[in-house]
Amino acid sequence: MREELRVAAYAVCVREGQLLLARLSGGEADKRWTLPGGGMEHGEDPYDTVIREAEEETGYEVEPVTLLGVDSIRRRYPRKLGTFADFHGLRLVYEGRITGGTLRHEESGSTDRAAWHDLGAVGELSRVGLVDVGLRLWHSSGGKSSPSGV
Repeated sequence: MREELRVAAYAVCVREGQLLLARLSGGEADKRWTLPGGGMEHGEDPYDTVIREAEEETGYEVEPVTLLGVDSIRRRYPRKLGTFADFHGLRLVYEGRITGGTLRHEESGSTDRAAWHDLGAVGELSRVGLVDVGLRLWHSSGGKSSPSGV
């Protein structure tokens, strides 16, 4: 079994009662909403990762305000030729503040759409579990919906 480790950084950006999300660009069954962010490049600081990834996926300049927490997931999945992978994902979740930029969709990337969603409606969205993890961490840190940033 092949071991795979992925370290990634994500932003929870809440403004005026809305959460910024990006939609994964997989096949129709995989088009779920996620937090803006993604995998670290070799040698990259996670702080810089969340800034880069959020801009790539949403068009916004995001300032990581505080580290909300670290989430660890592990799963086994099939690979080619009947083998399996033991995947371990380490996800650093930051509270993010929008400091500039304009909302836009990513082209030719891992996401195909970016949008603000009412906090009360997030539970109705087709989403990855990371969205719920991020909101739990944000709420437990005292996060509340308030106007911030652009």
